[in-house]
Amino acid sequence: MGVANDERQQLCDLFERLGPEAPTLCHGWSTRELAVHLVVREHRPDAAGGKLLKALADRGERVRGELAQLQWEELVDRVRQGPPKWNPLGIGAVNEGVNSAEYYVHHEDVRRAQPGWQPRPEDPERSEALWKALSRTARYFYGRSPVGVVLRRPDGHEISAKNGPRTVRILGSSEELLLHAFGRKPAQVSFEGNEADVLAVEDLRRSV
Repeated sequence: MGVANDERQQLCDLFERLGPEAPTLCHGWSTRELAVHLVVREHRPDAAGGKLLKALADRGERVRGELAQLQWEELVDRVRQGPPKWNPLGIGAVNEGVNSAEYYVHHEDVRRAQPGWQPRPEDPERSEALWKALSRTARYFYGRSPVGVVLRRPDGHEISAKNGPRTVRILGSSEELLLHAFGRKPAQVSFEGNEADVLAVEDLRRSV
């Protein structure tokens, strides 16, 4: 099925087990609010913007409000079905390239907000897919860093996320490095570099 679809289905299974009011790590949202976000992203891109235009912001609020009123089972089913045929995110290669990271992170947003969570067993296919996604987006995530940033996984492979006069290396698995890039505090990574530089990089990601 691919990593994107595997993560989607596992997230939906978790949604069903936990219900609509469970906590997540994502912007203080409940599971219902996270599910609404995912449906808007794939089914109602016309309602996804709106930060600069009041009309679009009002539309977005209205659409999210309507979706939030759906029965939980119906809302989860819309996430599970994936994007409609007209959405490029439904194309296999695009879906895998974009949604593997999106759904992995949101799956972990729910998993890691629950008591007693544990890291999942290693999965080489998932690890490679997320490393590829991180390779494409690392400069976006760390572009505002005041120092250089290099992401390094245990096998020695590296991604140069930002060039700078001094460098902080962030060490971890593909999964944990991706979570750090997305600003998720429970990311299990370690650092090499000047303490002040490390704090600067950490502050940057916490502000996401």
